[in-house]
This record gives sequence, structure tokens and C-alpha cells, in this order.
Amino acid sequence: MIRKWNEEALDHRNALLYAMGVTEEEARRPVIGIVSAWNEMNPGHFGFQQVLAEIKEEIYRGGALPRVLPVTGVCDGICSNTEGDRYTLPSRDLVSSEVETVAELNRLDGMILLASCDKVVPGMLMGALRVNIPAVLFTGGYMPPGNYQGNMLTLTHTKQAYAAYRQGSMERETYKEIVKHACPAPGVCPFMGTANTMCALAEILGFSPDGNASVRAGSAEWKAMAKEAGAKIVELVKQEIRPLDVLTMGSFRNVIRYVMATGGSTNTLLHLPAIGMQGGFSVTPELFDEISREIPVISAIYPNHPRYTMQEFSQAGGLSAVLKELAGAGKLETDTRGMFGTMEEKIGKAENRNAEVIHKVSEPISRQGGLAVLQGNIGTQSAVLKFSAVDPKLQWFCGPARVFDSQDEGWEAILRDEIKAGDVVVIRYEGPKGAPGMPHLETFMAAVLGKGLGSEIALITDGRFSGATGGIAIGHVAPEAYDGGNIALIRDGDWIEIDIEKRALNVKVSEEELAERRKGFVPLVKAGTGFLKLYRENTSSAHEGATVYVQRSESVPEKPACERRDAYGK
Repeated sequence: MIRKWNEEALDHRNALLYAMGVTEEEARRPVIGIVSAWNEMNPGHFGFQQVLAEIKEEIYRGGALPRVLPVTGVCDGICSNTEGDRYTLPSRDLVSSEVETVAELNRLDGMILLASCDKVVPGMLMGALRVNIPAVLFTGGYMPPGNYQGNMLTLTHTKQAYAAYRQGSMERETYKEIVKHACPAPGVCPFMGTANTMCALAEILGFSPDGNASVRAGSAEWKAMAKEAGAKIVELVKQEIRPLDVLTMGSFRNVIRYVMATGGSTNTLLHLPAIGMQGGFSVTPELFDEISREIPVISAIYPNHPRYTMQEFSQAGGLSAVLKELAGAGKLETDTRGMFGTMEEKIGKAENRNAEVIHKVSEPISRQGGLAVLQGNIGTQSAVLKFSAVDPKLQWFCGPARVFDSQDEGWEAILRDEIKAGDVVVIRYEGPKGAPGMPHLETFMAAVLGKGLGSEIALITDGRFSGATGGIAIGHVAPEAYDGGNIALIRDGDWIEIDIEKRALNVKVSEEELAERRKGFVPLVKAGTGFLKLYRENTSSAHEGATVYVQRSESVPEKPACERRDAYGK
């Protein structure tokens, strides 16, 4: 058995279970938690109610006792461009704490985790690795793309439309129609953003059924996968197979290869290292950049492609087809395995049905992977760019700095046409500690794209981006401004050079001048109370995953030995 009980503790628990109608026979079964992030504020999770009964039935039929345990499940889009967005990244660590708590407090023998979205999937996996009991993760599937007057729409188009409306190039009525038609049904937003990247991460690490990361929400195929997941977790509990029994460093490297091949979310550089830490795996920005130089982009959906979405990607063969193409070119570790089988088995069932959507490795869209890790005197540790969403001609950009200490200031400036083509916008104090909470700057870049300036303006920030962000958007600058990184010392008019090919990010200011400016440096301290205050005080940098669960090797001072005393302290 996974959990060991003494008689008194077990009987004490059972007395409480009997109050809810559990029988003596049922109380003897292994307990499997259905750890669910379902709620009525998140369309990516909304559909889980359709399959909850079937999952419970599969678990019960297998001889275990299913118990539903709710946890937090935020949707980043709900709070975008509000103060609430500062809570989204910290919520990942909160979810991991909830998973750990419900698993340990309730002495679960296994878990099936229900999650789909940006922070919830990695948070659940972080908790699952810390607890290390049998676990699977079932994701919610993608929503179909929207459509208005024959044009493909996603959620991010609403922000671009707002900028166009404010500029006067779009009627208010048209903007409102785009808002109404952008999200036609529940599911994960159908672009290659953070949510779909995280669903892929879960499947490649081996926690999800084959095909789960690229299936349409609510479909018959998706519902069948839910039952498969319910049956599998019982099997894993009986065999006592735990996540750390199957995960290897190769599993993590395969995730990075997929992300590079598909132009996945920059947020992977926050989430995959944080997940890896919980199981003792070291996943660094340097590893991302090393793999980026080896893996070409072979599939592009929005924002990396103007029309293709998860719908076309799924029809072409989805995640498994991409992995098959990589494996065929010798660019995948095929000896990895997960809860649902081996990588070789997954590839064996895959088929690439559309070479326009999923290319051959020999005929790539881009010869290097979709993400790049930059360094220089801005971002002396690292900075991240999703260059699969950048015009291929723009490998170099240089211009004068326009500096803002918040996204709101920069957003208002772009809407007022105070930022011009050729500018390099610097938005700082939006990092893990500076914000606090590291909100995403999707709103600013959407305004840039909505004004048609995606190839004319660059953005550098210690904040992060939505996975759907396009244009020259460089984020995760570390050290961040709050910690005294050089981004805090940049002034309006300083010339900044971005060289993607050389992975270089520099402000054209001498070291002597930067040292002189540093003498007067005082960090801007933004308000942060409660949970945000705790997060600021305990989080690591973006370079280390921006997590309170970072593994630090701090020396502990040796304590002097206690003097022996009797029971009365004499």
C-alpha cells in the first residue's frame, strides 16, 4: 500500500468517512483524490464537469475510492491588464502547495489531477513531484477558434482590436463584435500560448493520456481519454508506480525540444525549471538555449502563423506527430517513459497528416528553435525572446530607450502615440519581486501589434508575456530592476542593441557610467500585501523559475552542543 496507517488513526478517519455514506468495504479501498481545478470563472476548466462522473466511475470500478478535492484554478485572461494579474504567477506555487496539502493531509494513495491552464498545470505537477505518489494529469482540450466576417479570432485579437479602435482605424461596433466572437466555447485558448504549451509539457513528461494535449474540448475522443485516465490511476496505485520512478532528465529535455519545434511559450522557462526542482532535476536557461540551437521550428500556429490554430494542428496529427518527426531525425530521446507508456509507443501510433502544418525536420520553418536566451549588460544572467513570433528579417534591432516603471505607463503612452517606430521600450519593476508577482505584458505588445508596429518597436522587460505575444518582445530580464539589475539603470535616450543571432542584449553605456549611476540607485518598491508580500520575500529570480520552492544551498551555522541537564534543568 502507498500509505501506512496505525489502527487508531485509520479508525478515526473512517468514522468521518462513514458520516458521508462511505461503507466499511469502501473505506478499506485505496483512496484516490480527484484533485480538480474546475470552476465557473475559467473556460479552460469549465468542461471538467462533463466527465467527473465517468472518472469517478472508472476509479470505483477499478476497486478504489474516488474523492473529489477542489483547488485553485485561475484563468490569466480574466485579470489581464488589472492589478489581479500580479497574482497569476504566484498562484502556481499556491496550487502546488494545495496539491501537496490535500495529498498529505488526506493520506491519498493516488491522484488524478484535472487542470488545463497556464499556472495550474505546472503548479499541480510541482505538488505531485513533491508528494511523489502515483499521479496522472488530465487536461481540458482546446476551444475552437472564433470567427468574425471570415477572419480567424482568438482571445488575443480582442486586445489588438482595442488598440485599433483607440487609434481610430476600427469602428467601436466592430471591436465589440470581435470581443463577442473571440471565444466561442469552453476549452483552452487555441493558440500556441502557455496553456497549450503546459498541456504538452504534461503529456511529454508522461502524466497525460496519448493525444490529450491536442484534442478538442468536449469531443468524444476527449471524453474517452478522461475514462482512460481514471482507469490508469487505479492501475498505477496497485502497482505503486510513482512519478519519480519514471521521470528522467531525458523527459525534461524532450519537453524543451518540443517547445523549440513548435515555438511554445516563453513561460516554459519559468515553469519547467520550477517543476524539475521538485524532483531534483536541474533545468536551466542555458539548457534551453543549447537545445534551441539544435532543434528547428517545424510547426507554427498562431501567433507564429497568421491562420493556423490548435484546430489545424490537431487535424495534422498534433503533438505526437511533431515528436515523430523529431525522432525520425534523431532529435528526440525515445527511451523515456511515462504513466501511459513509452515514448516509442507514442511515436509508433503517430501520423503526420499535413506537412504544411507539421513540417519535416529537413524542411523547417526556421533552422533554430522558437525561443532564444539572450545575455549582455542587460540581463547579465538571462533574458528570453520568442523569436518564432518575430519577423525572420529582424535578427538585429537598435534604437533609443523609452523607459517606464510599469506596464500601465507604457500602455497609455503607446495608445497616445507617444512611442514611435524605432524605439526600444523598457518596462521595468514588473519582475517577480518588483511587481510583485511578475504580471504578463501581453496588453502592451497587443497594442503595438494592433497599431501595426510589431516590426517597428522592441520591448525589453523584467516582466513576462502571454504565450500568444508576437513582435520583438524580450522578457524575464534577470537580475530584475528590484534586485538592482542593470535594467534599473537605463535612462531615456540610451541606445540599446538587440542581436538575436548572437544572443546579445546590450545598452550602449560604458561600465564606468553604469557604476556611476548605480551609486544613486534606490529600488522602486511597489505595494504588495498578504500573499504578494510573502511571495516577494521568498521567491527566486526569473532565471531560477520565479518560485518560492527554489532549492538553495545555504550553509547552516553549526549549533553548539547542549549541556546535559537533569529533568529540572539543573
